[in-house]
Amino acid sequence: MATAPVHMPELVCATSARQVRLICGIILFAYVVSHFLNHALGNISVDAMEVGVYYHTLFWQFLPVAIVFYTAALTHMGLGIYALYQRRQFRWRTVEPLQLVLGLSIPALVMGHVIGVRLGYTLYDHQKLYPQELYLFFVAAPGRLWQMTILLLIAWVHSCIGIFFWLRLKPFFTRAAPYLLAAAVLIPTLALLGIYQGGRSVAIESDDGEWRTHNLTRRQVGTVAEGNTLDRIAGGLTIGYFGLLGLVLAARGARALRERRGGMIALSYGNGKTVRVPKGLSVLEASLRHNVPHASICGGRARCSTCRIRIIGDHDALPEPSQREAFVLTRVGTTDPSIRLACQLRPTSDLSFFQLFTPHTLSANAQASTPARIGQERYLVSLFVDMRGSTQLAEKRLPFDTVFIVNRFLGAVSQAVIENGGQPNQFVGDGMLALFGLSADPRTACRQALKAAAGIAAHIDELNELLSHDLRQPIRFGIGIHGGEVIIGDIGYRDHIVFTALGDAVNVAARLQDMTKTLACEAIVSEEILRTADLADDALPQQEVAIRGRDEPMAVRVVADARKLTALVDRSERVAA
Repeated sequence: MATAPVHMPELVCATSARQVRLICGIILFAYVVSHFLNHALGNISVDAMEVGVYYHTLFWQFLPVAIVFYTAALTHMGLGIYALYQRRQFRWRTVEPLQLVLGLSIPALVMGHVIGVRLGYTLYDHQKLYPQELYLFFVAAPGRLWQMTILLLIAWVHSCIGIFFWLRLKPFFTRAAPYLLAAAVLIPTLALLGIYQGGRSVAIESDDGEWRTHNLTRRQVGTVAEGNTLDRIAGGLTIGYFGLLGLVLAARGARALRERRGGMIALSYGNGKTVRVPKGLSVLEASLRHNVPHASICGGRARCSTCRIRIIGDHDALPEPSQREAFVLTRVGTTDPSIRLACQLRPTSDLSFFQLFTPHTLSANAQASTPARIGQERYLVSLFVDMRGSTQLAEKRLPFDTVFIVNRFLGAVSQAVIENGGQPNQFVGDGMLALFGLSADPRTACRQALKAAAGIAAHIDELNELLSHDLRQPIRFGIGIHGGEVIIGDIGYRDHIVFTALGDAVNVAARLQDMTKTLACEAIVSEEILRTADLADDALPQQEVAIRGRDEPMAVRVVADARKLTALVDRSERVAA
Protein backbone atom coordinates (compact mmCIF):
# COMPACT_ATOMS: atom_id res chain seq x y z
CA MET A 1 0.00 0.00 0.00
CA ALA A 2 1.36 3.39 -0.87
CA THR A 3 1.45 5.83 1.97
CA ALA A 4 2.24 9.49 2.32
CA PRO A 5 5.91 10.24 2.95
CA VAL A 6 6.70 11.00 6.57
CA HIS A 7 9.23 13.76 7.20
CA MET A 8 11.69 13.22 10.02
CA PRO A 9 10.73 16.34 12.07
CA GLU A 10 7.07 15.31 11.93
CA LEU A 11 7.99 11.77 12.94
CA VAL A 12 9.96 13.05 15.94
CA CYS A 13 7.09 15.29 17.02
CA ALA A 14 4.64 12.43 16.64
CA THR A 15 6.74 10.10 18.80
CA SER A 16 6.19 10.09 22.55
CA ALA A 17 7.83 8.24 25.44
CA ARG A 18 4.81 5.91 25.48
CA GLN A 19 5.40 4.96 21.86
CA VAL A 20 9.10 4.29 22.48
CA ARG A 21 8.09 2.14 25.45
CA LEU A 22 5.60 0.31 23.21
CA ILE A 23 8.23 -0.45 20.56
CA CYS A 24 10.64 -1.73 23.20
CA GLY A 25 7.82 -3.76 24.75
CA ILE A 26 7.01 -5.41 21.42
CA ILE A 27 10.66 -6.47 21.06
CA LEU A 28 10.63 -7.93 24.58
CA PHE A 29 7.28 -9.61 23.91
CA ALA A 30 8.77 -11.32 20.86
CA TYR A 31 11.54 -12.66 23.11
CA VAL A 32 9.01 -13.83 25.72
CA VAL A 33 6.92 -15.66 23.09
CA SER A 34 10.05 -17.32 21.70
CA HIS A 35 11.12 -18.39 25.21
CA PHE A 36 7.64 -19.70 26.10
CA LEU A 37 7.41 -21.73 22.92
CA ASN A 38 10.83 -23.18 23.74
CA HIS A 39 9.53 -24.16 27.21
CA ALA A 40 6.53 -25.80 25.55
CA LEU A 41 8.86 -28.25 23.80
CA GLY A 42 9.24 -29.92 27.20
CA ASN A 43 5.92 -31.62 26.47
CA ILE A 44 7.89 -33.60 23.86
CA SER A 45 11.19 -34.15 25.67
CA VAL A 46 14.13 -32.40 27.29
CA ASP A 47 16.13 -33.14 24.15
CA ALA A 48 13.55 -31.18 22.13
CA MET A 49 13.93 -28.28 24.55
CA GLU A 50 17.71 -28.33 24.03
CA VAL A 51 17.32 -28.33 20.25
CA GLY A 52 14.87 -25.43 20.52
CA VAL A 53 17.11 -23.39 22.81
CA TYR A 54 19.98 -23.80 20.35
CA TYR A 55 18.04 -21.92 17.65
CA HIS A 56 16.54 -19.53 20.21
CA THR A 57 20.03 -18.60 21.41
CA LEU A 58 21.44 -18.50 17.88
CA PHE A 59 18.96 -15.76 16.99
CA TRP A 60 18.79 -13.69 20.20
CA GLN A 61 22.57 -13.76 20.79
CA PHE A 62 23.36 -12.70 17.23
CA LEU A 63 25.22 -9.45 17.95
CA PRO A 64 22.93 -6.92 16.18
CA VAL A 65 19.84 -8.64 17.60
CA ALA A 66 21.42 -8.81 21.07
CA ILE A 67 22.22 -5.09 20.98
CA VAL A 68 18.63 -4.25 20.01
CA PHE A 69 17.24 -6.63 22.63
CA TYR A 70 19.31 -5.38 25.58
CA THR A 71 18.80 -1.76 24.54
CA ALA A 72 15.04 -2.36 24.40
CA ALA A 73 15.10 -4.08 27.81
CA LEU A 74 17.01 -1.26 29.52
CA THR A 75 14.94 1.44 27.78
CA HIS A 76 11.67 -0.27 28.64
CA MET A 77 12.68 -0.61 32.28
CA GLY A 78 13.87 2.99 32.46
CA LEU A 79 10.69 4.34 30.89
CA GLY A 80 8.63 2.21 33.28
CA ILE A 81 10.43 3.77 36.26
CA TYR A 82 9.96 7.20 34.68
CA ALA A 83 6.24 6.46 34.26
CA LEU A 84 6.04 5.70 37.98
CA TYR A 85 7.50 9.13 38.71
CA GLN A 86 5.57 11.00 36.05
CA ARG A 87 2.09 9.57 36.58
CA ARG A 88 0.15 11.67 39.07
CA GLN A 89 -3.17 9.91 38.87
CA PHE A 90 -3.74 6.14 38.69
CA ARG A 91 -7.49 6.14 38.33
CA TRP A 92 -7.78 5.94 34.55
CA ARG A 93 -8.65 2.27 34.90
CA THR A 94 -7.67 -0.51 37.27
CA VAL A 95 -5.63 -2.41 34.68
CA GLU A 96 -3.13 0.42 34.03
CA PRO A 97 -1.68 0.62 37.55
CA LEU A 98 -1.77 -3.20 37.60
CA GLN A 99 0.32 -3.30 34.44
CA LEU A 100 2.77 -0.79 35.90
CA VAL A 101 3.16 -2.76 39.15
CA LEU A 102 3.63 -6.04 37.27
CA GLY A 103 6.18 -4.46 34.96
CA LEU A 104 8.20 -2.95 37.81
CA SER A 105 8.26 -6.30 39.63
CA ILE A 106 9.78 -8.19 36.67
CA PRO A 107 13.39 -6.88 37.03
CA ALA A 108 13.48 -7.90 40.70
CA LEU A 109 12.20 -11.40 39.92
CA VAL A 110 14.34 -12.02 36.84
CA MET A 111 17.59 -10.62 38.28
CA GLY A 112 18.77 -13.90 39.81
CA HIS A 113 18.03 -15.91 36.65
CA VAL A 114 19.77 -13.44 34.33
CA ILE A 115 22.83 -13.17 36.57
CA GLY A 116 23.02 -16.94 37.05
CA VAL A 117 22.80 -17.76 33.34
CA ARG A 118 24.14 -14.79 31.34
CA LEU A 119 26.70 -13.38 33.78
CA GLY A 120 27.73 -16.89 34.75
CA TYR A 121 28.50 -17.56 31.10
CA THR A 122 30.39 -14.26 30.71
CA LEU A 123 32.49 -14.53 33.90
CA TYR A 124 32.97 -18.25 34.31
CA ASP A 125 31.98 -19.74 30.92
CA HIS A 126 29.11 -21.67 32.54
CA GLN A 127 27.08 -23.68 30.03
CA LYS A 128 23.75 -23.77 31.87
CA LEU A 129 21.00 -25.12 29.67
CA TYR A 130 17.67 -26.82 30.35
CA PRO A 131 19.00 -29.92 32.16
CA GLN A 132 20.95 -27.79 34.63
CA GLU A 133 18.16 -25.25 35.20
CA LEU A 134 15.46 -27.91 35.56
CA TYR A 135 17.68 -29.80 38.01
CA LEU A 136 18.01 -26.60 40.06
CA PHE A 137 14.25 -25.97 40.11
CA PHE A 138 13.04 -29.52 40.68
CA VAL A 139 15.85 -31.11 42.74
CA ALA A 140 18.44 -28.74 44.20
CA ALA A 141 16.26 -25.72 45.09
CA PRO A 142 12.53 -26.41 44.56
CA GLY A 143 11.61 -23.09 46.14
CA ARG A 144 12.99 -21.27 43.11
CA LEU A 145 10.46 -23.07 40.91
CA TRP A 146 7.65 -21.03 42.43
CA GLN A 147 9.59 -17.82 41.95
CA MET A 148 10.19 -18.70 38.29
CA THR A 149 6.53 -19.65 37.78
CA ILE A 150 5.37 -16.35 39.26
CA LEU A 151 7.89 -14.52 37.04
CA LEU A 152 6.60 -16.26 33.90
CA LEU A 153 2.98 -15.45 34.73
CA ILE A 154 3.72 -11.82 35.63
CA ALA A 155 5.78 -11.27 32.48
CA TRP A 156 3.05 -12.81 30.33
CA VAL A 157 0.16 -10.88 31.92
CA HIS A 158 2.13 -7.62 31.74
CA SER A 159 2.92 -8.24 28.07
CA CYS A 160 -0.65 -9.16 27.17
CA ILE A 161 -2.02 -6.01 28.82
CA GLY A 162 0.42 -3.92 26.80
CA ILE A 163 -0.46 -5.72 23.56
CA PHE A 164 -4.16 -5.21 24.33
CA PHE A 165 -3.70 -1.45 24.81
CA TRP A 166 -1.81 -1.34 21.51
CA LEU A 167 -4.24 -3.38 19.41
CA ARG A 168 -7.63 -2.48 20.88
CA LEU A 169 -8.06 0.52 18.56
CA LYS A 170 -6.96 -1.35 15.44
CA PRO A 171 -9.67 -2.13 12.89
CA PHE A 172 -9.00 -5.89 12.91
CA PHE A 173 -9.01 -6.28 16.70
CA THR A 174 -12.67 -7.27 17.05
CA ARG A 175 -12.23 -10.12 14.56
CA ALA A 176 -8.84 -11.17 15.90
CA ALA A 177 -9.73 -10.96 19.61
CA PRO A 178 -10.95 -14.60 20.01
CA TYR A 179 -7.77 -15.94 18.38
CA LEU A 180 -5.54 -13.63 20.42
CA LEU A 181 -7.30 -14.72 23.61
CA ALA A 182 -6.81 -18.37 22.70
CA ALA A 183 -3.09 -17.74 22.11
CA ALA A 184 -2.82 -15.75 25.35
CA VAL A 185 -4.18 -18.75 27.28
CA LEU A 186 -2.57 -21.62 25.37
CA ILE A 187 1.02 -20.35 25.10
CA PRO A 188 1.70 -19.92 28.86
CA THR A 189 -0.27 -23.08 29.66
CA LEU A 190 1.82 -25.18 27.26
CA ALA A 191 5.01 -23.48 28.51
CA LEU A 192 4.29 -24.29 32.17
CA LEU A 193 3.28 -27.84 31.27
CA GLY A 194 6.50 -28.19 29.28
CA ILE A 195 8.57 -27.04 32.26
CA TYR A 196 6.72 -29.47 34.52
CA GLN A 197 7.15 -32.41 32.14
CA GLY A 198 10.80 -31.59 31.51
CA GLY A 199 11.42 -31.12 35.24
CA ARG A 200 9.86 -34.49 36.06
CA SER A 201 12.06 -36.15 33.46
CA VAL A 202 15.20 -34.49 34.82
CA ALA A 203 14.26 -35.34 38.42
CA ILE A 204 13.96 -39.02 37.49
CA GLU A 205 17.13 -39.11 35.41
CA SER A 206 19.16 -37.27 38.07
CA ASP A 207 19.00 -40.34 40.31
CA ASP A 208 21.41 -41.92 37.86
CA GLY A 209 25.01 -41.16 38.79
CA GLU A 210 26.09 -41.21 35.16
CA TRP A 211 23.55 -38.49 34.31
CA ARG A 212 24.93 -36.31 37.11
CA THR A 213 28.47 -36.92 35.87
CA HIS A 214 27.59 -35.69 32.37
CA ASN A 215 25.22 -32.83 33.28
CA LEU A 216 26.48 -31.36 36.56
CA THR A 217 30.11 -30.70 35.71
CA ARG A 218 31.98 -27.63 36.90
CA ARG A 219 31.77 -26.07 33.45
CA GLN A 220 27.98 -26.53 33.40
CA VAL A 221 26.99 -25.43 36.92
CA GLY A 222 30.20 -23.93 38.34
CA THR A 223 31.61 -24.23 41.83
CA VAL A 224 29.96 -23.31 45.12
CA ALA A 225 32.20 -20.24 45.39
CA GLU A 226 31.22 -19.07 41.89
CA GLY A 227 27.56 -19.63 42.70
CA ASN A 228 27.90 -17.58 45.90
CA THR A 229 29.56 -14.78 43.96
CA LEU A 230 26.75 -14.71 41.41
CA ASP A 231 24.16 -14.75 44.21
CA ARG A 232 25.83 -11.78 45.89
CA ILE A 233 25.86 -9.86 42.61
CA ALA A 234 22.18 -10.66 42.02
CA GLY A 235 21.32 -9.68 45.59
CA GLY A 236 23.21 -6.41 45.33
CA LEU A 237 21.57 -5.49 42.05
CA THR A 238 18.14 -6.37 43.43
CA ILE A 239 18.70 -4.18 46.49
CA GLY A 240 19.94 -1.41 44.21
CA TYR A 241 16.82 -1.74 42.06
CA PHE A 242 14.51 -1.50 45.07
CA GLY A 243 16.55 1.47 46.24
CA LEU A 244 15.99 3.13 42.87
CA LEU A 245 12.23 2.56 43.18
CA GLY A 246 12.40 4.02 46.68
CA LEU A 247 14.15 7.11 45.33
CA VAL A 248 11.45 7.51 42.70
CA LEU A 249 8.70 7.30 45.33
CA ALA A 250 10.61 9.78 47.48
CA ALA A 251 10.93 12.09 44.48
CA ARG A 252 7.18 11.86 43.94
CA GLY A 253 6.61 12.87 47.55
CA ALA A 254 9.11 15.71 47.30
CA ARG A 255 7.46 16.92 44.11
CA ALA A 256 4.02 16.90 45.72
CA LEU A 257 5.37 18.79 48.75
CA ARG A 258 7.15 21.31 46.53
CA GLU A 259 4.03 21.85 44.44
CA ARG A 260 1.88 22.46 47.50
CA ARG A 261 4.42 24.88 48.91
CA GLY A 262 4.55 26.54 45.51
CA GLY A 263 0.91 27.40 45.87
CA MET A 264 -2.45 26.25 44.65
CA ILE A 265 -4.18 27.43 41.51
CA ALA A 266 -7.86 27.62 40.65
CA LEU A 267 -9.27 25.99 37.52
CA SER A 268 -12.66 27.30 36.44
CA TYR A 269 -14.57 25.11 34.01
CA GLY A 270 -16.82 27.79 32.58
CA ASN A 271 -19.98 26.18 33.99
CA GLY A 272 -19.63 27.48 37.52
CA LYS A 273 -17.40 24.58 38.64
CA THR A 274 -14.04 25.60 40.15
CA VAL A 275 -11.39 23.32 41.65
CA ARG A 276 -8.12 24.09 43.41
CA VAL A 277 -5.10 21.97 42.58
CA PRO A 278 -1.32 22.22 43.08
CA LYS A 279 0.76 23.67 40.28
CA GLY A 280 2.13 21.03 37.95
CA LEU A 281 -1.02 19.00 37.35
CA SER A 282 -2.44 18.91 33.86
CA VAL A 283 -6.00 20.11 33.41
CA LEU A 284 -7.12 16.55 32.69
CA GLU A 285 -5.38 15.23 35.81
CA ALA A 286 -7.15 17.94 37.81
CA SER A 287 -10.47 16.74 36.38
CA LEU A 288 -9.62 13.18 37.38
CA ARG A 289 -8.61 14.18 40.88
CA HIS A 290 -11.88 15.99 41.48
CA ASN A 291 -14.14 13.64 39.46
CA VAL A 292 -15.10 16.37 37.01
CA PRO A 293 -16.46 14.97 33.71
CA HIS A 294 -13.90 15.49 30.96
CA ALA A 295 -13.82 13.81 27.55
CA SER A 296 -10.64 11.90 26.74
CA ILE A 297 -10.95 8.99 24.33
CA CYS A 298 -7.27 8.03 24.34
CA GLY A 299 -6.93 8.19 28.12
CA GLY A 300 -4.62 11.21 28.27
CA ARG A 301 -1.98 9.90 25.85
CA ALA A 302 -2.17 12.86 23.41
CA ARG A 303 -3.29 10.44 20.69
CA CYS A 304 -6.58 12.26 20.15
CA SER A 305 -7.87 15.81 20.60
CA THR A 306 -11.15 15.10 22.41
CA CYS A 307 -9.88 16.67 25.65
CA ARG A 308 -9.41 20.03 23.93
CA ILE A 309 -10.29 23.16 25.91
CA ARG A 310 -10.62 26.81 24.93
CA ILE A 311 -8.96 29.26 27.27
CA ILE A 312 -11.13 32.14 28.46
CA GLY A 313 -9.21 35.38 28.75
CA ASP A 314 -5.46 35.90 28.46
CA HIS A 315 -3.50 32.85 27.32
CA ASP A 316 -0.07 34.48 26.93
CA ALA A 317 1.11 33.33 30.37
CA LEU A 318 0.48 29.64 29.60
CA PRO A 319 3.40 27.26 29.01
CA GLU A 320 4.24 26.72 25.36
CA PRO A 321 2.77 23.53 23.83
CA SER A 322 5.11 20.55 23.84
CA GLN A 323 6.15 19.00 20.53
CA ARG A 324 3.55 16.27 20.96
CA GLU A 325 0.74 18.71 21.78
CA ALA A 326 1.67 20.99 18.87
CA PHE A 327 1.71 17.97 16.54
CA VAL A 328 -1.80 16.86 17.58
CA LEU A 329 -3.23 20.38 17.34
CA THR A 330 -1.68 20.81 13.91
CA ARG A 331 -3.11 17.48 12.76
CA VAL A 332 -6.64 18.63 13.61
CA GLY A 333 -6.10 21.98 11.90
CA THR A 334 -6.14 24.10 15.06
CA THR A 335 -3.99 27.22 14.93
CA ASP A 336 -5.85 29.22 17.61
CA PRO A 337 -3.44 29.66 20.56
CA SER A 338 -6.37 29.68 22.98
CA ILE A 339 -7.15 26.03 22.17
CA ARG A 340 -5.04 23.51 24.10
CA LEU A 341 -5.02 19.84 25.02
CA ALA A 342 -6.16 19.35 28.60
CA CYS A 343 -3.96 16.27 29.01
CA GLN A 344 -0.81 18.24 28.11
CA LEU A 345 -1.44 21.71 29.51
CA ARG A 346 0.01 22.21 33.01
CA PRO A 347 -0.95 25.73 34.05
CA THR A 348 1.08 27.65 36.62
CA SER A 349 -1.58 30.27 37.41
CA ASP A 350 -5.36 30.48 37.73
CA LEU A 351 -7.13 29.42 34.56
CA SER A 352 -10.63 29.68 33.14
CA PHE A 353 -11.71 27.55 30.21
CA PHE A 354 -14.52 25.50 28.75
CA GLN A 355 -14.43 22.09 27.13
CA LEU A 356 -14.93 21.78 23.39
CA PHE A 357 -16.29 18.22 23.62
CA THR A 358 -18.98 17.40 26.14
CA PRO A 359 -18.26 14.14 27.99
CA HIS A 360 -20.89 11.40 27.97
CA THR A 361 -20.05 9.79 31.28
CA LEU A 362 -20.26 10.89 34.88
CA SER A 363 -16.59 11.64 35.47
CA ALA A 364 -13.26 11.84 33.76
CA ASN A 365 -12.37 8.58 35.45
CA ALA A 366 -15.44 6.82 34.11
CA GLN A 367 -14.88 8.37 30.69
CA ALA A 368 -11.48 6.80 30.46
CA SER A 369 -12.71 3.44 31.68
CA THR A 370 -14.77 2.67 28.58
CA PRO A 371 -12.90 4.13 25.60
CA ALA A 372 -14.00 1.40 23.19
CA ARG A 373 -17.65 2.43 23.56
CA ILE A 374 -16.85 6.07 22.99
CA GLY A 375 -14.57 5.91 20.00
CA GLN A 376 -11.82 4.26 18.03
CA GLU A 377 -9.02 5.72 15.97
CA ARG A 378 -9.21 4.36 12.43
CA TYR A 379 -8.12 5.06 8.89
CA LEU A 380 -11.36 5.63 6.95
CA VAL A 381 -12.32 7.06 3.60
CA SER A 382 -15.06 9.69 3.76
CA LEU A 383 -17.30 10.30 0.75
CA PHE A 384 -19.59 13.32 0.82
CA VAL A 385 -22.27 13.63 -1.84
CA ASP A 386 -24.75 16.47 -2.23
CA MET A 387 -27.72 17.03 -4.52
CA ARG A 388 -27.49 20.16 -6.63
CA GLY A 389 -30.40 22.51 -7.15
CA SER A 390 -32.63 21.10 -4.41
CA THR A 391 -33.67 24.62 -3.35
CA GLN A 392 -35.01 25.46 -6.82
CA LEU A 393 -36.59 22.02 -6.92
CA ALA A 394 -38.51 22.71 -3.71
CA GLU A 395 -39.69 26.13 -4.86
CA LYS A 396 -41.73 24.70 -7.74
CA ARG A 397 -43.09 21.54 -6.13
CA LEU A 398 -45.33 20.44 -3.35
CA PRO A 399 -43.36 19.64 -0.17
CA PHE A 400 -44.19 15.92 -0.30
CA ASP A 401 -43.14 15.72 -3.94
CA THR A 402 -39.79 17.29 -3.05
CA VAL A 403 -39.30 14.85 -0.19
CA PHE A 404 -40.10 11.97 -2.55
CA ILE A 405 -37.45 13.05 -5.08
CA VAL A 406 -34.81 13.72 -2.41
CA ASN A 407 -35.48 10.30 -0.87
CA ARG A 408 -35.13 8.65 -4.27
CA PHE A 409 -31.83 10.50 -4.74
CA LEU A 410 -30.51 9.42 -1.34
CA GLY A 411 -31.73 5.88 -2.02
CA ALA A 412 -29.83 5.73 -5.29
CA VAL A 413 -26.69 7.10 -3.61
CA SER A 414 -26.98 4.66 -0.69
CA GLN A 415 -27.44 1.71 -3.03
CA ALA A 416 -24.23 2.58 -4.89
CA VAL A 417 -22.34 2.96 -1.59
CA ILE A 418 -23.56 -0.38 -0.20
CA GLU A 419 -22.89 -2.20 -3.48
CA ASN A 420 -19.25 -1.12 -3.26
CA GLY A 421 -18.62 -2.04 0.37
CA GLY A 422 -19.31 1.30 2.03
CA GLN A 423 -21.73 2.33 4.76
CA PRO A 424 -24.17 5.26 4.49
CA ASN A 425 -23.62 7.18 7.68
CA GLN A 426 -25.20 10.61 7.95
CA PHE A 427 -28.04 12.17 6.02
CA VAL A 428 -28.07 15.96 6.15
CA GLY A 429 -30.89 17.41 4.10
CA ASP A 430 -30.22 16.29 0.53
CA GLY A 431 -26.62 15.26 1.25
CA MET A 432 -25.00 12.17 2.69
CA LEU A 433 -21.75 11.07 4.30
CA ALA A 434 -20.59 7.53 3.50
CA LEU A 435 -17.71 5.73 5.19
CA PHE A 436 -15.39 3.14 3.64
CA GLY A 437 -12.81 1.05 5.49
CA LEU A 438 -14.84 -0.12 8.47
CA SER A 439 -14.10 -3.69 7.41
CA ALA A 440 -11.42 -3.22 4.74
CA ASP A 441 -7.80 -2.11 4.52
CA PRO A 442 -7.04 1.47 3.38
CA ARG A 443 -6.11 0.51 -0.20
CA THR A 444 -9.34 -1.44 -0.69
CA ALA A 445 -11.37 1.30 0.99
CA CYS A 446 -10.02 3.95 -1.39
CA ARG A 447 -10.83 1.80 -4.42
CA GLN A 448 -14.30 1.08 -3.05
CA ALA A 449 -14.98 4.79 -2.62
CA LEU A 450 -13.89 5.55 -6.20
CA LYS A 451 -16.11 2.79 -7.56
CA ALA A 452 -18.97 4.02 -5.37
CA ALA A 453 -18.63 7.50 -6.92
CA ALA A 454 -18.96 5.94 -10.36
CA GLY A 455 -21.90 3.86 -9.11
CA ILE A 456 -23.59 7.00 -7.78
CA ALA A 457 -23.32 8.63 -11.21
CA ALA A 458 -24.77 5.54 -12.90
CA HIS A 459 -27.65 5.25 -10.41
CA ILE A 460 -28.47 8.96 -10.76
CA ASP A 461 -28.56 8.50 -14.55
CA GLU A 462 -31.16 5.76 -14.06
CA LEU A 463 -33.11 7.95 -11.65
CA ASN A 464 -33.08 10.85 -14.09
CA GLU A 465 -34.41 8.58 -16.83
CA LEU A 466 -37.11 7.26 -14.51
CA LEU A 467 -38.20 10.77 -13.47
CA SER A 468 -37.61 12.43 -16.83
CA HIS A 469 -41.34 13.13 -17.27
CA ASP A 470 -41.39 15.02 -13.96
CA LEU A 471 -38.05 16.86 -13.99
CA ARG A 472 -37.40 20.04 -15.90
CA GLN A 473 -33.68 19.34 -15.70
CA PRO A 474 -31.72 16.29 -14.64
CA ILE A 475 -30.62 15.85 -11.03
CA ARG A 476 -26.99 16.83 -10.60
CA PHE A 477 -24.63 16.10 -7.76
CA GLY A 478 -21.17 16.79 -6.30
CA ILE A 479 -18.86 14.32 -4.56
CA GLY A 480 -15.82 14.89 -2.33
CA ILE A 481 -13.56 11.98 -1.28
CA HIS A 482 -10.71 12.06 1.22
CA GLY A 483 -9.10 9.54 3.58
CA GLY A 484 -7.19 9.69 6.84
CA GLU A 485 -7.19 8.93 10.55
CA VAL A 486 -10.52 9.71 12.21
CA ILE A 487 -12.32 8.91 15.44
CA ILE A 488 -15.39 6.74 15.03
CA GLY A 489 -17.95 6.23 17.77
CA ASP A 490 -21.38 7.04 19.13
CA ILE A 491 -22.08 10.77 19.05
CA GLY A 492 -25.16 12.48 20.41
CA TYR A 493 -27.27 12.86 23.50
CA ARG A 494 -29.54 10.40 25.29
CA ASP A 495 -31.93 8.88 22.74
CA HIS A 496 -30.38 10.82 19.87
CA ILE A 497 -27.03 9.03 19.59
CA VAL A 498 -25.68 8.01 16.19
CA PHE A 499 -22.56 6.22 15.03
CA THR A 500 -20.35 8.54 12.98
CA ALA A 501 -16.81 9.70 12.30
CA LEU A 502 -15.06 12.87 13.45
CA GLY A 503 -11.79 14.25 12.23
CA ASP A 504 -9.95 16.37 9.73
CA ALA A 505 -10.40 13.80 6.94
CA VAL A 506 -14.19 14.07 7.21
CA ASN A 507 -14.10 17.87 7.16
CA VAL A 508 -11.83 17.92 4.12
CA ALA A 509 -14.14 15.56 2.21
CA ALA A 510 -17.08 17.89 2.90
CA ARG A 511 -15.12 20.92 1.68
CA LEU A 512 -14.01 19.10 -1.47
CA GLN A 513 -17.64 18.34 -2.19
CA ASP A 514 -18.44 22.06 -1.89
CA MET A 515 -15.65 22.88 -4.37
CA THR A 516 -17.24 20.79 -7.11
CA LYS A 517 -19.62 23.72 -7.61
CA THR A 518 -16.87 26.24 -8.38
CA LEU A 519 -14.74 23.79 -10.36
CA ALA A 520 -17.76 22.59 -12.38
CA CYS A 521 -17.07 18.89 -11.95
CA GLU A 522 -18.87 15.88 -10.53
CA ALA A 523 -16.21 14.78 -8.04
CA ILE A 524 -12.99 15.92 -6.41
CA VAL A 525 -10.64 13.26 -5.08
CA SER A 526 -7.72 14.05 -2.77
CA GLU A 527 -4.16 13.06 -3.67
CA GLU A 528 -4.21 10.81 -0.58
CA ILE A 529 -6.96 8.66 -2.13
CA LEU A 530 -5.19 8.31 -5.47
CA ARG A 531 -1.88 7.39 -3.82
CA THR A 532 -3.34 4.92 -1.32
CA ALA A 533 -5.45 3.28 -4.05
CA ASP A 534 -2.23 2.69 -6.06
CA LEU A 535 -3.51 4.50 -9.13
CA ALA A 536 -1.19 6.03 -11.70
CA ASP A 537 -0.11 9.62 -11.06
CA ASP A 538 -1.41 10.70 -14.47
CA ALA A 539 -4.74 8.93 -14.06
CA LEU A 540 -6.60 12.16 -13.31
CA PRO A 541 -5.79 15.86 -13.81
CA GLN A 542 -4.15 17.41 -10.76
CA GLN A 543 -4.96 20.79 -9.26
CA GLU A 544 -4.02 22.59 -6.05
CA VAL A 545 -6.86 24.11 -4.04
CA ALA A 546 -7.03 26.15 -0.85
CA ILE A 547 -8.83 24.34 1.97
CA ARG A 548 -10.34 26.45 4.72
CA GLY A 549 -8.45 25.81 7.96
CA ARG A 550 -5.25 24.68 6.22
CA ASP A 551 -2.21 26.89 5.76
CA GLU A 552 -0.94 25.23 2.60
CA PRO A 553 -2.77 24.36 -0.64
CA MET A 554 -3.90 20.77 -1.07
CA ALA A 555 -3.30 18.66 -4.18
CA VAL A 556 -6.53 17.13 -5.51
CA ARG A 557 -7.73 15.37 -8.64
CA VAL A 558 -10.69 16.82 -10.53
CA VAL A 559 -13.15 14.33 -12.01
CA ALA A 560 -15.40 15.82 -14.65
CA ASP A 561 -17.26 12.53 -15.26
CA ALA A 562 -17.47 10.24 -12.23
CA ARG A 563 -18.61 7.30 -14.37
CA LYS A 564 -15.04 6.82 -15.66
CA LEU A 565 -13.69 6.02 -12.19
CA THR A 566 -14.72 2.36 -12.35
CA ALA A 567 -12.76 1.80 -15.55
CA LEU A 568 -9.81 3.64 -14.01
CA VAL A 569 -9.74 1.36 -10.95
CA ASP A 570 -10.32 -1.79 -13.02
CA ARG A 571 -7.49 -0.88 -15.39
CA SER A 572 -5.17 -0.39 -12.43
CA GLU A 573 -6.11 -3.81 -11.06
CA ARG A 574 -5.42 -5.47 -14.42
CA VAL A 575 -2.02 -3.80 -14.63
CA ALA A 576 -1.19 -4.91 -11.08
CA ALA A 577 -2.25 -8.48 -11.90
